[in-house]
Amino acid sequence: MTRTLVTGIGVVAPNGQGLDPYWEATLEGRGGIGPLTRFDTTDYPARLAGQVDIDPAEHLPSRLLPQTDVSTRLALIAADWALADAKGGTERVDYDMGVVTANASGGFEFTHREFKKLWTQGSSAVSVYESFAWFYAVNTGQISIRHGMRGPSSALVAEQAGGLDAIGHARRTVARGTPLVVTGGVDSAFDPWGWVSHLSSGRVSTATDPDRAYLPFDAHADGYVPGEGGAILVLEDAATEGAVDRAYGAVAGYASTFDPPPGSPRPPGLARAAEAALADAGLAPQDVDVVFADAAGTPDQDRAEAQALREVFGERGVAVTAPKSLHGRLLSGGGPVDVATALMSIRDGVVPPTHKTSEVPAEYGIDLVRGAAREQRVECALVLARGRWGFNSAVVVTSA
Repeated sequence: MTRTLVTGIGVVAPNGQGLDPYWEATLEGRGGIGPLTRFDTTDYPARLAGQVDIDPAEHLPSRLLPQTDVSTRLALIAADWALADAKGGTERVDYDMGVVTANASGGFEFTHREFKKLWTQGSSAVSVYESFAWFYAVNTGQISIRHGMRGPSSALVAEQAGGLDAIGHARRTVARGTPLVVTGGVDSAFDPWGWVSHLSSGRVSTATDPDRAYLPFDAHADGYVPGEGGAILVLEDAATEGAVDRAYGAVAGYASTFDPPPGSPRPPGLARAAEAALADAGLAPQDVDVVFADAAGTPDQDRAEAQALREVFGERGVAVTAPKSLHGRLLSGGGPVDVATALMSIRDGVVPPTHKTSEVPAEYGIDLVRGAAREQRVECALVLARGRWGFNSAVVVTSA
């Protein structure tokens, strides 16, 4: 398969807007979790979230604001930053550039606002932009229109795993002959109905202290904190002139699996996804320097992921980290942010810690990086993600 490089990165995360601010916050342990302020949460059982503090009007044309949901505005900003970061890699004809993004919840806030108008004021009050602003593919479409990218494009939906699926499909699109593909995932669902959809998982932490609300792999883990945002990446064919010099690293392997139905004697599919992604990259488990875990933050799912890691790497066989504890789980944005973080680890030779987690059960048998960043050579990282209802995805990134 054609070697695919990451030449541009745009991050819009609760604990940092822009790649460098995000990376600095991640290493220093500055979090983005706090009280949800978009509406009155007094009567809700969970009230903490990872919100992105950014004014879209400072980054986007005013004509786009009435057309777009929060998630699309964040995706457009991240795409602008990623393309600027790619430094000249976008000087192509439009059909040589595609867009592949993931989205798990669509334009939640936008569509629910318009639904409320429909029910209270009638159809004439509903925005014409509702026809597309709610749609899962709207981020792909808006990025494509804004940057004149008419090549092969698509949208994927697989909850938290979707962002890695998008990167995997973008890599496939490059291999099929499109020299440049913009990819990643961004989500936001922090209106009242969106918040209820988060709570319906039954896995959101009800803790009130941001420092104790999301503790992946900790003995006291009791749920996760939902976040918004994500990351957009620019992927290019390594044969492109100058791409190797501009690259953060390579997307070397990808795989996805699906869990068997509840009650099945067959094992979950996460370990199989990791092994298949490594096989796709032509690498062995001992080649991996660090795993960026899915880190669900609930005891049963943390235990299951730890078991999968032991199956692939052996007892404490690889460094494991989950810096997402600083900003929460971002749905489709989570995997791409982890990929961006992994590429920065490769660049700087440092593994960020899993902040706030302090007591890992011995039975987990994993080498979780805690407390402080670990300086080590990083040439290869495995990124894992699981989505509700059984999605598992894995991406392998390596140095360029």
